[in-house]
Amino acid sequence: MVAGSEAEEDLRAFREAVSLVPWHVAKDLISREVCLHCIIRLFGIREPAKGFTSLSPSMFSDIVAELPSTGEGLNGIELGENKDKNDDETNEERHPAPSICSVCFGILQICKVNDAEIPFEKNGVNFLANVIADAVKEEGHEFDSFCVEVSTPPAIPENDLSLLSYINSKYGSESWLQKKPLGNIISLKEALKALVTGPLETKLGVNCSQGTFRIWLTYKEASPLTSCDDKTPVAKRQKTDCNNKNTLVACTTYGLVAENEATEPCVDSGKITMTIPTDGFGNGIAYHESSCLSKSREPCSLSIECYRDAVYFGGRYLKYSRNVSQTCWMIDEERMGVTSVEEIISGCILPFCRGDKSKFHAAGREDIDVRMLGSGRPFLVEIQNARHVPSIMDIKGIEEKINESKSKLVRVKHLKLLGSEAWSLMREGEAEKQKQYAAVVWISRPLEDRDLCTLSSFKDLSIMQKTPIRVLHRRSPLEREKIIHWMKIERISGSSQYFVLHLCTQAGTYIKEFVHGDLGRTNPSIGSILGCRAEILQLDVTDVKMDLF
Repeated sequence: MVAGSEAEEDLRAFREAVSLVPWHVAKDLISREVCLHCIIRLFGIREPAKGFTSLSPSMFSDIVAELPSTGEGLNGIELGENKDKNDDETNEERHPAPSICSVCFGILQICKVNDAEIPFEKNGVNFLANVIADAVKEEGHEFDSFCVEVSTPPAIPENDLSLLSYINSKYGSESWLQKKPLGNIISLKEALKALVTGPLETKLGVNCSQGTFRIWLTYKEASPLTSCDDKTPVAKRQKTDCNNKNTLVACTTYGLVAENEATEPCVDSGKITMTIPTDGFGNGIAYHESSCLSKSREPCSLSIECYRDAVYFGGRYLKYSRNVSQTCWMIDEERMGVTSVEEIISGCILPFCRGDKSKFHAAGREDIDVRMLGSGRPFLVEIQNARHVPSIMDIKGIEEKINESKSKLVRVKHLKLLGSEAWSLMREGEAEKQKQYAAVVWISRPLEDRDLCTLSSFKDLSIMQKTPIRVLHRRSPLEREKIIHWMKIERISGSSQYFVLHLCTQAGTYIKEFVHGDLGRTNPSIGSILGCRAEILQLDVTDVKMDLF
């Protein structure tokens, strides 16, 4: 909030800036149904933090009444003079409620919030702040700071440019404009944020800052009523081929000169085209006298939404069942498996955070019939629009709840709250990670001692794998080169044709196909190396080597 002395200084600077606005220009714009908030921001003047939230011509004159006359500014001109006349008249009689602004469509006038009409003489900003605060509280969000985001109709910035075009074309020869060309427009979004932020901080009891909790104000334009009686030009984009430069097409009746700069004209379809610098309001805009500001019969409608940026929980999961998929798996509306890792973990986190929905991300995946053992697989749970962010103790409680489940199908380790950067780190590390497996293998002949030596002798074996037949219906038919870093065999007591194959591979290697060869689509394979038929009976992931969580 603005301290008392700061507020006084802010108001003093505002008054001085307003006093320099040429009154005949302001009066002209008022006659074109441009509200005073828009006049102020188009001249690059910032309203004080504790501002004049329902500016009217009478209030405008009150602001500058104490200033010495400048000869060009708003002090001592028509409104200031009228202030001393007919003192018995009310402000409403002297200055009736203005029409809906032809530039901002009533957004800065704050004359309507949802279906509630707000008289112009009332403090619309406080009313708007109350409506926003009520909407936030109704959603039940917990937060220690907030930021305001504004979405406005696309016609509004076009109206801004049109008005600048009009001012420059009509008053371009006047000294005040030549001394200080217009161009530092304060956008409507910035102006509205400045008006509403202070009251919102008071009503919500927290400061406005760049945080994760956002309040979205979305304005939509009512049915437009276009009128060209005032001949106000509208900015339109136009492509030209004049030395590949941005150009300004101006009606010769306006005699428009950009920033008092002489230029060389070129002929384009019979119009005078002048190349202008693109760092000001021009920026490749064409102005046409036949066009005008878009006007609206009614003020814009407002919708209020509040949400928190996604919250991420990370850790490692272990899966002990061969009938649990990683995510919910449905085929022809029939569930495959009894449940999923996603449902078990997200089902505990999402209700606690009171979020809208969750997304589950993992560093790779295992088949439904493959267990995930050892150190576990890194995962992230993304909670969208969480109303509550758990504390460290809360997260420990969530981890215990998952691990103490009666089913004992899934367990989590190192569960913690993470920033959004964890998503990028997991994606970057996924391609580089190594994975270790243990597979129960059957071969068509008895296992010999030389087989153990043969397999263990391979280091960083390069294999070529075509997309497996079993996943061709959902994966592109590609051929990939993968690396088998090492292998070793563990005999099974009392069996000559069964053994446990331990191996470490590059991420993305199809282990089942590496064992049986997939009809020659993986080469070499365990079967081709041993010179016999090989089949995989069971598979477990025993380690995922990633420096994450």
